[in-house]
Amino acid sequence: MRRLQLIELHEQPWFPRFLRNDITDTLQWALNFSSAYASIAPLFQNALRSADRRSVIDLCSGAGGPWLDLARRLKLEIAGFHVSLTDKFPNIAAFENAQAFPDVSIDFCRRPIDATRVPVELAGFRTMFSAFHHFPPALARAVIQNSVDAGQGIGIFEITRRTVPAVASMFLWSLSSFLFTPFVWPFRWSRLLCTYLVPVIPFVLLFDGIVSCLRTYRPSELTELVGKLSGTGYQWQAGEWRVSIFKAPITYLIGFPCRS
Repeated sequence: MRRLQLIELHEQPWFPRFLRNDITDTLQWALNFSSAYASIAPLFQNALRSADRRSVIDLCSGAGGPWLDLARRLKLEIAGFHVSLTDKFPNIAAFENAQAFPDVSIDFCRRPIDATRVPVELAGFRTMFSAFHHFPPALARAVIQNSVDAGQGIGIFEITRRTVPAVASMFLWSLSSFLFTPFVWPFRWSRLLCTYLVPVIPFVLLFDGIVSCLRTYRPSELTELVGKLSGTGYQWQAGEWRVSIFKAPITYLIGFPCRS
């Protein structure tokens, strides 16, 4: 299945901001409720220790991604672990909710952050969850190159895959929103109206979910992107992380400066 650089509706500049926030809140809730990225905690923990980092700069955070679940797991293993959320279209209400969550150390950047031009003052191991597929190859390389130029480690993780079963699963994913929408926090009437009265949100979840699968990079393609970077002295690994036959594998790319 060839990678297609299609568009996702909720990432377009013309897409209503309130709907974008409703959708990113839904995605964030689902990631944490299902512990979708929990299995990569040991892998990421080893990367942080190899890079000698305790702080994370999360790019394209949406409404906070999987961090309410994942930060709690990593905090138990890494003393002083801390996450800073950033996004080109920051969902401030969701970020504030994540910051107030007990037992995790999370803050956020209020101003828009372009993942290809991260300010140098935002120092830390960079991460991106379920977002790297948004970038066409030239911009995808720019995201990684910017991290290398800044001397920062980077971890890219995707639960979508460019396979027929993954595409088919998006239909079940969109239908499941009719069940869990009332439990998504923070509560908004607009989310209920746009799910049950006029089902815009389920439609966007289906459309964008299928597009996400068709845009997702495979490990070999991630390795090819890294091979075209300028600069040396980095250790890279790419692959699919699977801990159980009952869970879909997570595609990942991890890179960090080699210790001298």
